[in-house]
Amino acid sequence: MELRHLRYFVAVAEGLNFTKAAAKLHLAQPSLTRQIRNLEEEIAVRLLNRSKSQVTLTEEGRSFLVDARRILALATESILAVQRLSRGETGQLNIAYLSNFDFELLPETLAVFRQTFPHIALNLFDMTPAEQFRALETRKIDLGFVGLRPPAAATGLKWESIARHRTVVVLPAKHPLVSKRQVKLGELEAMFFVGMSEKTHPGFRGWLNETCQQAGFTPRVLQDAELELALMTFVAEGLGVTLAREHIKRLPHPGVVFRPLAPPAKSDYCVAWNRNNDSRALQQYVEIVKGLAAVAH
Repeated sequence: MELRHLRYFVAVAEGLNFTKAAAKLHLAQPSLTRQIRNLEEEIAVRLLNRSKSQVTLTEEGRSFLVDARRILALATESILAVQRLSRGETGQLNIAYLSNFDFELLPETLAVFRQTFPHIALNLFDMTPAEQFRALETRKIDLGFVGLRPPAAATGLKWESIARHRTVVVLPAKHPLVSKRQVKLGELEAMFFVGMSEKTHPGFRGWLNETCQQAGFTPRVLQDAELELALMTFVAEGLGVTLAREHIKRLPHPGVVFRPLAPPAKSDYCVAWNRNNDSRALQQYVEIVKGLAAVAH
């Protein structure tokens, strides 16, 4: 899936008319229709209902439209950030995030920061947690929305938990536990797990082990994935089950089902920065993040 597919979908979804959307995009209507169909086939989700008289959004389409607009906005911001860097502008704050887990506080904090400090340029970078940790250590970025707590070996970093997200079980669609409204951790003991690779998500295995040890067992991880979409593909193919923050539901997930844990379990969502970074802009942004996080809770 490319950004152009999102632009095509947004154009159709906003006007609910293929002809007008094609004209706006300077595309032939058959080409636009094919591109939208290809998008639906790729993510295995129907986004639009089509009839001879009208086009409407499915429930999934309405949800996807919100995320598509957000992704396009972030893409535009990233382009502007790179352009600012190439011009050598001063007074910048470099922030990294994980695109597949667009955290609500990111756009909110950016908006407040821009209003309060309009002369400081904000540069956004889409990075895996591992890339963020390396960039923080080398001061290539100022702050990262890293998700899980930084590894113990990252002694040069400071971190702050800004949210606690509910943990869910990710199951193959035909798994016997799907029939239950909630799943107990102990019910997963005899099963194989899949997980996120330590190469891209350092600390995931420790978090998974720590969570499962609450029920007295260590998970048997059969396969690691470097990307979240690959993780859910592995689950859908029956290679194992896994645990994840509930935000993973926002990704396309054909073939998998989510169930909450009983009793409920939550995991920290953290931001991190280099402890030797004395940037005033960073300190100001951290205070904004902490303040809005406190209000959200």
